[in-house]
Amino acid sequence: MTMLQATIPVLASLDLRETESFYRERLGFTPRLRAPDYLIVEREGCEIHFWLCAERRIAENTSCYVRGDTRALHRDFGHRGLALPAPEVRPWGMRELYVIDPHGNLLKFGESA
Repeated sequence: MTMLQATIPVLASLDLRETESFYRERLGFTPRLRAPDYLIVEREGCEIHFWLCAERRIAENTSCYVRGDTRALHRDFGHRGLALPAPEVRPWGMRELYVIDPHGNLLKFGESA
């Protein structure tokens, strides 16, 4: 019996409309729920939740790790108008691609090198 099914990051957003637009247009996520103080986006079964927050320092000190094909994501994000450095292999054996959203949240996309 599996007791755990998934982990879902809940990140801070200073403006949910801006967050929704960035994640939809630049990262290819689909909005699944929008409430006055909460947003859920999804891409390929990967969910990210956002809560409305007035303090930028919270978002700027938050990150999440997303497993995925970093080279394919880099190409996809580039086609969507997001200019990013190419993924790099890190000393810990992961190829990683970093995205900082408009409010300062760091998304680390990674895969085994």
